[in-house]
Amino acid sequence: MAADRHDGACYGLLGRKLGHSWSPQIHACLGSTPYALYEREPEDVEAFVRNGSWQGLNVTIPYKRRAYELADSASPRAARLGVANTLVRRTDGTVFADNTDVGGFAWMLDRFCRRVWGVGATSALSDAPVLVLGSGGASQAVQAALLECGAHVAVISRKGADAYDTLTDRHADACLIVNTTPVGMYPACPASPLTDQQFAGLTALRGVLDVVYNPARTGICLQAERRGIPYESGLAMLVAQARQSSELFLGHGIDDGKVEQIERRLRDQMTNICVIGMPGVGKTSAGTSLAHKLSRPFVDMDDAFLLHNEVSAANYIKSFGEAAFRDAETEVLSSYAGRSGLIIACGGGVVERPENYDLLHQNGTIVMLDRPIDSLPVAGRPVSQAMGVEAIARRRMSLYREWADIQVACTGTPSDDADVIRQLLKL
Repeated sequence: MAADRHDGACYGLLGRKLGHSWSPQIHACLGSTPYALYEREPEDVEAFVRNGSWQGLNVTIPYKRRAYELADSASPRAARLGVANTLVRRTDGTVFADNTDVGGFAWMLDRFCRRVWGVGATSALSDAPVLVLGSGGASQAVQAALLECGAHVAVISRKGADAYDTLTDRHADACLIVNTTPVGMYPACPASPLTDQQFAGLTALRGVLDVVYNPARTGICLQAERRGIPYESGLAMLVAQARQSSELFLGHGIDDGKVEQIERRLRDQMTNICVIGMPGVGKTSAGTSLAHKLSRPFVDMDDAFLLHNEVSAANYIKSFGEAAFRDAETEVLSSYAGRSGLIIACGGGVVERPENYDLLHQNGTIVMLDRPIDSLPVAGRPVSQAMGVEAIARRRMSLYREWADIQVACTGTPSDDADVIRQLLKL
């Protein structure tokens, strides 16, 4: 049996392999503390649920159905679905089960509809065709919330009449699509359950939601963004369902504003800051200073390339050529860009490959550093020496500006550059 983290907690998360979880941090903000992570094997779940010293539990895969079965009573939503993600031990010792995934998604859905379409979810989706990708536990909660709004829900799975290969033939009129599959979740990101052709065939689509929250922009969200379709990933659902769980644990309501406050805080912590710009512009020095000021991990992609390939970027280019280096660079970048909370200093040529934009953008804010090209060093930079700084600028400068969420003119010192970035990002 795995050791509990923070033994003796009143509340916690029950699962088999939990790894990193944002739940303790969220519940600390909500007031339902102390909060622990409880990893249990299947044969230990019944004893823990029935006899453990906990007062309130969140439950994640693969134990949501078992949690419902072990409870003494359940909410109508949990009973209708036959799964529970929240357990509360009542004063008489009995266990009550609820499914706050339904309410968490319903809150996210209603806010999305109000922001995007100006009306609540019931007004926006009553009698409207909506697609739900996937048929697992998360799908059941999403379907329940959509049906409560009066939507016409079609569940898309690998087999059957409503399958991915018949998607556009049968459901081109869908106005909203919700991904409940794990496709696109870190570390296999960015990825989408739909091909670009399938997505483009949904000609009436007006919104995309994804229950996955890491990365912030999943593959299907990126597809929506490229087509100008409003989208949102699942961080709001995560926090909103935690709020409802905490209300059950503590026995009192928690204001909606608290949900959005926690959501903003988590998003700031999770979002990478990716620094791009010309070779020699100062990405590494500014990134190092920024990481120090924000107490965040720093990754220099040249160092990461050396670590992964056991040869420096400059020597790799000399041995195998720039095209081979760009392939290898993208592979290394993909192993870091989906992570959370990093400061990443990119190589100057990262913009040479269009696919690198999605890698950086999926979970990051892209910052361009800029300085006059006649002040850029070329020593130790084989591409700069071979092509010339002016030629590189002509080839890349428009891409830097196109990719950047913010642009920062270098101030003269890395520390001051880092301060400007902090001010612009309000960190």
